[in-house]
Amino acid sequence: MIIYGVAALAACHLAGVILGDLLGVLLGVQSNVGGVGFAMLLLIVVTDWMRRSGRMPELSEQGILFWSAMYIPIVVAMAAQQNVVAALAGGPLAILVGLAATAACWALVPVVARIGGQDDPLPPLMAQEA
Repeated sequence: MIIYGVAALAACHLAGVILGDLLGVLLGVQSNVGGVGFAMLLLIVVTDWMRRSGRMPELSEQGILFWSAMYIPIVVAMAAQQNVVAALAGGPLAILVGLAATAACWALVPVVARIGGQDDPLPPLMAQEA
């Protein structure tokens, strides 16, 4: 059912927010650090595992695909709320951490791209997408 896909997305988001809050506490920052990113990575891993194990019905996948498409504007809106000026005023450590996070993301692109393997074809376009 579609609602199960939405439930998987919600669970990944909740887990990501909790992980981001815990990381913020460990770093001594009163903020969520990377919660949405953790949620997105967790969603990729969980949905891949569900597909491989045959636990992903077509309707559940449609629920995940719909909200995954909505996730990008949410991430952009959350990033727009960040106080970049205050972070840069925080000194060189803030800049260094930002650069390290960017480098880590670039390094993980090939790893995430390999999920699913080379022999898995893309799903065919639906009539409204063409």
